Amino acid sequence: MPAWRLPRTPYSDVRLLGRLVTRSRAWPAVGLALHLANGAAFGAVFERRGLRGVKAGIAAAEIENLGLWPVLAVIDRIHPDRRDGSWPPLARNPRIALYEIAAHALFGAILGALVARR
Repeated sequence: MPAWRLPRTPYSDVRLLGRLVTRSRAWPAVGLALHLANGAAFGAVFERRGLRGVKAGIAAAEIENLGLWPVLAVIDRIHPDRRDGSWPPLARNPRIALYEIAAHALFGAILGALVARR
């Protein structure tokens, strides 16, 4: 089972972004490009702020996660996968929260480790 399926939810950040922007079959590529661009921008800001190390990476990524969490209430109203019932409600879903906390912690740990090496 892929790691993103551990919380047993059809939700993914790539699908969130891709289907929000386009309804075409290109949504996976669009979503991946947007997600990678967001991660690169986050990493650039992290490094420019002089942050280093795994702990700082995890903390920064979880702070970003917490700051973006209220946006899911808006996504619940406008995203096509929420509107057609493909996804459960997101903003108050503990499985989505687990997914996002784990994904951001992993991203932050990797980012912090990579920046610490520079």
